[in-house]
Amino acid sequence: MQKPLIRILFWLGIMAVLTALAMGFWMVIRGGSQETESLKWLQFLQTTATFLLPPILGAWLWSESHRPLAWLKLDKGFSWDIALLAIGIMICAVPAINLLADLNGRIELPKSLAFIEEKLKLMEESAAVLTERFLKADNIGVLLINIGLLALLPALSEELSFRGTLQQILGNKAAAIWVTAFIFSAIHMQFYGFVPRMLMGAMFGYVFVWTGSLWVPILMHFTNNGLAVLTYYLFDECGENSKNIADTIGAGDTWWLGVISIVITSLGLLIFYRRTHKE
Repeated sequence: MQKPLIRILFWLGIMAVLTALAMGFWMVIRGGSQETESLKWLQFLQTTATFLLPPILGAWLWSESHRPLAWLKLDKGFSWDIALLAIGIMICAVPAINLLADLNGRIELPKSLAFIEEKLKLMEESAAVLTERFLKADNIGVLLINIGLLALLPALSEELSFRGTLQQILGNKAAAIWVTAFIFSAIHMQFYGFVPRMLMGAMFGYVFVWTGSLWVPILMHFTNNGLAVLTYYLFDECGENSKNIADTIGAGDTWWLGVISIVITSLGLLIFYRRTHKE
């Protein structure tokens, strides 16, 4: 237990130092501006410093012969059928995620904790407003930047940190998968999306164990984030009601689509499991 604890503390320490440096650098180059472009720079610097660089540095120190790619399981590829199955699962899971998010959002805290509930809702609203500012794109160039900043970079860096580093340090067993998924969801600081994000993190964790390649959960993570960015761009010109379709399909009156999505996603994961174990 001592060795994993030391590694986790080292990882967290590097994360704290690099994050502080990134914040300081942003303050110098952008002066703390709250304009969207400035905040996107902050997002880039924070994600890189907090989630991308620490696992790479840790893996370089912990791996034999300083081979971080091997330690992080980035040296193993995957077949095209596995890639297509992974992408298909994430597309089919969209209504399920929306249904779970809707159910999660209906949770009410006891009246004695009303002040906490109010604070959580304000945080959710602020996060939603900021996300919408980030997603706004009036041309293809901005769309590509958004895909890189909000889909590719988080998918790569968060999987390196959580599945590639924390889950491996904890032992890659079922308990490690779920503890990592819990922390992965909690660190996003969005209570009303906690359950679907935790389940998605657990799915990434199991896929990582089944395939032995970190590229597969990275691909699934990127697909999920990329769909959100792309659908917002495509529906933005069609009005507010059209934009809401992507976020609400499978919830509310279309709850039955969410249930079907859960069944299809579960079957897809079963096929995935059998396919990887057959190999």
